Amino acid sequence: MARADPWSVMKVSFLLSIALGVCTIVAVAVLWMVLDAIGVFSTVGSTISDATTAEGGSSGGFDLVSFLSLSRVLVITTVIAVIDVVLATALATLGAFIYNMSAGFVGGVELTLAEDE
Repeated sequence: MARADPWSVMKVSFLLSIALGVCTIVAVAVLWMVLDAIGVFSTVGSTISDATTAEGGSSGGFDLVSFLSLSRVLVITTVIAVIDVVLATALATLGAFIYNMSAGFVGGVELTLAEDE
């Protein structure tokens, strides 16, 4: 392989990054729902609330359940996924440019394919 077309690399890496981003968002949503269904957030939330309550008990402690709501978690996951799409696409395209420059010096990568009988 003597050259990788940067435009093709950018298109393919963009599509793969989008697919990975969607999979990440779905996986986080499913994981959050499972953890919520088994009561992890409420148990850990009550422990943290008890630990952060003032001595007199008049002021409530930190409310983990409202802080880690599904909508907030999905917004943060979406922002991270969008950043990942941009970075992965840019790095793959930069990698194609760097490969093309180094392939010009050393001649590229030679692949020998054989049919398995």
